[in-house]
Amino acid sequence: MMSTTSILGANGCSHIPGSTETPASAHQEAWSAQLRAKGRRVTKQRLAVLAAVHDNPHSTADAVITAVRRELPGITVQSVYVVLADLTDINMLRKFEPPGSAGLYETRTGDNHHHAYCIRCGKVEDVDCAIGAAPCLTPSDFHGMALLSADVLYRGICADCQNADEKELALAQQAAANQALAS
Repeated sequence: MMSTTSILGANGCSHIPGSTETPASAHQEAWSAQLRAKGRRVTKQRLAVLAAVHDNPHSTADAVITAVRRELPGITVQSVYVVLADLTDINMLRKFEPPGSAGLYETRTGDNHHHAYCIRCGKVEDVDCAIGAAPCLTPSDFHGMALLSADVLYRGICADCQNADEKELALAQQAAANQALAS
């Protein structure tokens, strides 16, 4: 069995040479700096919610509550909802709502990515913009607005749920997209 030192290096960290900082503490430091920059106090509740969403992207509020309660058993449901709403308001979390599903939270914000949603099992995958900058779509009429983002939800059937015909369709769609992007 490999030792922790051989995996992480002599200083205990795989991504910062000479550092004893763990990846988790690096996230906590970054989140703390963002909270302060946005005029918020750094609290264990906020950091626990951010960690729960980061570790479990596309989580429902109920899943976040369960994860946060592992770290902070006494936290109330209301407190988690208040923190989720606040972190969403200050753009440290993003909430999106697939049709017929509870809202889902993620820490990936500010890049205007989209989502693919499996209509059978509910699996969600991030989809990066292939062409252009935010909002990644060009509307026929801006109606005088400065558009900041476009919320696109691709509904489909994930590879785990596909039958043979759907697998064939998925391969053909990906090949067509690859060809269009190459030209």
